[in-house]
Amino acid sequence: MEATMTNTTPPPRWKSYLALCKPKVVALIVFTALVGMLLADTSLPSLDILFFGLVGIGLASASGAAINHWVDQRIDSVMQRTTDRPLPQGEIPPHKAIMFAITIGVIGIAMLVIQVNLLTALLTFLLLIGYAVIYTMYLKHSTPQNIVLGGAAGAAPPLLGWVAVTGEIHSEALLLFLIIFVWTPPHFWALAIKRRKEYAEAGVPMLPVTHGVEFTKIQIVLYTLLLVVVSITPVLIQMSGMIYLAGALALGLGFLWHAVKLYRTESDTHAIRTFAYSIFYLNLLFGFFLLDHYARLFVRYFVI
Repeated sequence: MEATMTNTTPPPRWKSYLALCKPKVVALIVFTALVGMLLADTSLPSLDILFFGLVGIGLASASGAAINHWVDQRIDSVMQRTTDRPLPQGEIPPHKAIMFAITIGVIGIAMLVIQVNLLTALLTFLLLIGYAVIYTMYLKHSTPQNIVLGGAAGAAPPLLGWVAVTGEIHSEALLLFLIIFVWTPPHFWALAIKRRKEYAEAGVPMLPVTHGVEFTKIQIVLYTLLLVVVSITPVLIQMSGMIYLAGALALGLGFLWHAVKLYRTESDTHAIRTFAYSIFYLNLLFGFFLLDHYARLFVRYFVI
C-alpha cells in the first residue's frame, strides 16, 4: 500500500507577510476612512489626499496588525482559530515580522506627514501606539473590558479620513468614531462567546471567560440598543437624511434581532451568525452614509 503524502509546502513568503497585515480588517479600516473623507467635503477631495491618505492609514493599520501578531504569537499558537497564522507556523521569523511591522508603519506615518497633514499623521501614530502597545500588550491581558477600552483605535479610521481632508476635528467626525466605538463590543463579544474556551486556555480575560456567557449576551443586547440610538444621531444633527435613517433603522433592527436571538438561545450556536451580521451591518451602514450624502448633494445642486 502506498503511503499517503501530505503537502507541507509553505505558502509564498509574500502571502505570509500579507497575512501579518490582517488584510480583511485593514480593508474595512480603509473603507471607513474613505467614507470619512467623502463625507467631510461637499465636493470630491483631491486625488492626492485620497490616495496618500488611504495608503498611509492602511499601512499604519497593517503595521499595528503585524505588531499584534508579533506580541500574540504565544497566544496564537494555542488558540485553534489562530494556529495557522504565519508566526505560529514558523513561516516568518519573529525578528523579521517586527522589522516588517516597524518599516511599513514608518512609511505610512511619513506619507501622512509629507503628503497629507501633520494632525492626521499625529492621530494615526497615537492610535497605532494605542492598539499595538496599550491594547495588545496591556489592556487585552488585564481587564475583561479590554475590547471596550481598546476599541478607540479601531473606531478611529473615519475620523482620520475626515481630518485628512479638513485638517480639523469636527463633531460629525467624532460621531462617526462613536458609532464604530459602540459597535465594537457586541461585534467582538459575539466571537468571544464562540471562542471562550480558547481564550480561557490562552489566559486572556475576555468577558465570557470572566463573567460568563449569560452576562455577555446581556451586554451584547444593551450595546446593540445603544448602537441603534447612536446610529440615528447623524439625522438629528442634520448630518444625514432620510435615506440614511431608513438604512440605519433597518440594519439596527436586524442587529438587535440577532442580539436578542443570541440571548434567548441557550447554546452559543447563534454567536458566529451575530458576529458575521455585525460585519455586514457596519459595511452597509457606512454605505448608506455615502448614498445619502451624494443623494442630498444631487438634490441640492440639480433639483432645487
